[in-house]
Amino acid sequence: MTAPLPFDPIEEAARHWSARWEAVDAMRAVTSLMRVQQLVLAELDELLRIHGLTFARYEALVLLTFSRKGSLPLGKMGERLQVHPTSVTSIVDRLERSGFVVRRPHPRDGRTVLAEITDTGRTVDEAATSDLVAARFALPGLEGSELDGLTDLLRPIRRRAGDFR
Repeated sequence: MTAPLPFDPIEEAARHWSARWEAVDAMRAVTSLMRVQQLVLAELDELLRIHGLTFARYEALVLLTFSRKGSLPLGKMGERLQVHPTSVTSIVDRLERSGFVVRRPHPRDGRTVLAEITDTGRTVDEAATSDLVAARFALPGLEGSELDGLTDLLRPIRRRAGDFR
């Protein structure tokens, strides 16, 4: 990692931005949000690497763990994870190669494939979750009401995007 800059590059960009365009506050907010996303995702992926996971694969395992039978159709996984079908296929491919899930035919719909978590997948999910909880999901500087506030702040953006009603 390089040494910290002696100035905030986002504030410097905002200063330059304001000389040419409007919406400085929105540019500064979205740039900050994207930078934090990069930082958090990098730390989460680093924590999960020892388990043979990325955060995307971890989320898929958790989803299967939460399902009643430990399995879901790939299409339903894509809906719940809010990712493109191609991404679900790639995620399940990697989890299957690692022995964390298996693909099974749907018992009542021959066109549908289920991803089913294995015992190894459950064990890895438990260990990975313990590590993420201990690391406060890479948000160690924020506590209860701050985390709730952040979630509440982002909810209207997600609602407008159609994530939920």
